Amino acid sequence: MRHPSATAALLTAAVLGGAGLAPAAAYAGTGPAPVRAAWLPSCVDREHDNDGDPCGPWRLLLRDGRRLTVRDAAIGKIDAAGVESRIQSTFVVSADGRVIAYERARDHRLVVRRVGGPATVLPAGLRPKGVGTDDLQLELSPTGDKLLIDYEDQPSRLPSKVVTVATGAVAELSAGDDALGFSGDGGAVLAFRYRADHTTALRAYPLGGGSPVAGTPPQAVANAMLHALAPDGRTVAYLVTGDETAKRPDRVRLYDLDTGDVSPALDLPLARGESPYALHYVPDGTLRVITQRGDNGKPAVIRVLTADPRAGDVRQIDRYTITKDAYAYYTAGE
Repeated sequence: MRHPSATAALLTAAVLGGAGLAPAAAYAGTGPAPVRAAWLPSCVDREHDNDGDPCGPWRLLLRDGRRLTVRDAAIGKIDAAGVESRIQSTFVVSADGRVIAYERARDHRLVVRRVGGPATVLPAGLRPKGVGTDDLQLELSPTGDKLLIDYEDQPSRLPSKVVTVATGAVAELSAGDDALGFSGDGGAVLAFRYRADHTTALRAYPLGGGSPVAGTPPQAVANAMLHALAPDGRTVAYLVTGDETAKRPDRVRLYDLDTGDVSPALDLPLARGESPYALHYVPDGTLRVITQRGDNGKPAVIRVLTADPRAGDVRQIDRYTITKDAYAYYTAGE
C-alpha cells in the first residue's frame, strides 16, 4: 500500500460507471484525457481506533488535472467464502491511461472499461469457485486490449490466464509459472518459475502462438525487484536496488533471454527518499520507470522517467502528486 499526494481541491469531478462522464476539455483528443493514476480515499475508523481504512469511491486522476469517480468499483476484496475484507480492491490502469480494470461492487465480477466508454463484464468463471478476489493479481496490456489474471493459489494449480477483451478468447500459461507482466506491445507475457535445483527460469510466452523464449538468468537478474519485457519478446529490463550507505544508486540493466548478455548499468538520478516501484515498456520500445516519494500522511510525488541503458540516457516525462488522504493508489502501467 502506498500513501499518496496532493491533487488540488479545485478539480472538478465527473462520474464513471453510473451517471455518465464529462469529457476533459483541455485534452486535444476524443473523450477524456488519459489517466495518470487511480486512488482510493482513506477514512478514519474511530470505532476501531484505526488511522484509516479504505473507503470509496475510486477516483481517477487525469493528465489534464481533472478527476473522475468510478461509482461501480468495489472498495474491498472478497475472500474465498465471499466475505468482503478491508484489503483495498483490485484496480489497474493501462500504460496508455485509456483503459481501467476493476472488480464490480455488487458482485465482484471483473470489469474492463475504456475511460469514457462502455464496460465489458468478464465471465464469472475467470474467478473459479473457492477463489476470492484477494487471490487475484491483475494487469492490463499497455493499450488495455488484454487482461492478465494471475492466481495466488498454493500450491500453484491454476494457470495464469490472458483474456482478449474484445473477443473473450482466453490463453493460459503453465500452472507452475508466475506471471510478471506483458511485453511492451502486449504480444507476450513474461513469467518466472522456481526450479527444483534452486535456479529461476524466465520465460516470455508469445500470445500469438509459438514456443516461449526462455533463459536461466544470473541471480542478480532473477532476484531483481522489478522486471519488464520489451516489445521484441526477449529483452528483459530489471532494477538493481541501490544501497544508500554505500552510496550506490538504483540502477537499470537489460538481460537478453536468447544470449544471456547483460547491458551496462544505468544509474537513476533520484532524490533523497525517492524510490522506483514500477517498470514497464510501451509499444514503441521505450522503457519507463515510475518513482514515488512521500509517505506517512504526506502527498505522494510521482515521477515518470524514460530510461535507455544502452544510450546511458534518463529523462523525466511526467511529474504529479496524489492526495495525502489516499489509502492506496495505482499508476498507469503499474
